[in-house]
Amino acid sequence: MWFFIGRDECLTELRWIYVRRTLAEARSDLATWLKKWESKHPKLCDWVEENIEETFTFFRLPLVHHKHMRSTNLLERLNEEIRRRTYVVRTFPSDESCLRLIRALASEQH
Repeated sequence: MWFFIGRDECLTELRWIYVRRTLAEARSDLATWLKKWESKHPKLCDWVEENIEETFTFFRLPLVHHKHMRSTNLLERLNEEIRRRTYVVRTFPSDESCLRLIRALASEQH
């Protein structure tokens, strides 16, 4: 278990980057994070440097959406509703009829 010491703190600090209000703040905190952890977790830091830009698109959204985008609750709720409705039908006459139901549910959620 000695190999987990410090790992939780490292990942927690990385998650804090997404609490920032602007992309500039997030990049600044990322640079600080990389300096702090690159000696202890070099592979993780290399991977983060290569892939973090994809997740920074989050900051291009309006600030009011950030709270909802940090969570998968909306997606989980849609999946639960699809499960509930398809369970009632049990057997669909065709694949297309199942897709129509799912599209209608997605449109309703939208």
